[in-house]
Amino acid sequence: MLQIYTGTGKGKTTAALGVALRGAGHGLKTIMFSFLKDDPEYGEAKAAKFLPGFILKQVGRDAFVDFRHPDPIDLNLCREGWEEAKQAILGKQADIIILDELNIVLAANMLPLPEVADFLAQHKRNIEIILTGRGAPEKIIKIADLVTDMSEVKHYFHKGVSSRTGIDH
Repeated sequence: MLQIYTGTGKGKTTAALGVALRGAGHGLKTIMFSFLKDDPEYGEAKAAKFLPGFILKQVGRDAFVDFRHPDPIDLNLCREGWEEAKQAILGKQADIIILDELNIVLAANMLPLPEVADFLAQHKRNIEIILTGRGAPEKIIKIADLVTDMSEVKHYFHKGVSSRTGIDH
């Protein structure tokens, strides 16, 4: 099935990782493609080696992405990451495939929405696919089997608390 975690609230990637954790408890294998992220200091990058059957592939770069005018490097990394993710899905290389931040990539037109939506609609029954990130496009929401919109009610960031190691990243 195709699961979507979107919205302005915290916890989209965390929810997807929770599915991976639950799956690992039952012997399922997960591959997580982290679009727009390439920081070995992220908690999930450090913890990946401790979760049986979990592979993390960071397919972005550790730099600010200008979503209005994406750098060609970011566009190329998104394309390469998407092609690798498609091969993982087609080859059933895992039971669960997480496409972290792909919603933002699609909303920013860094990959063609029709191509991605058509592929996911065609292959979602063969493997569990999870997309995370703000701004999930309506076309993706329509083909999904589960959509959770995480809305921010209150966040400590607005009180001046910055990102905390092990909690927020």
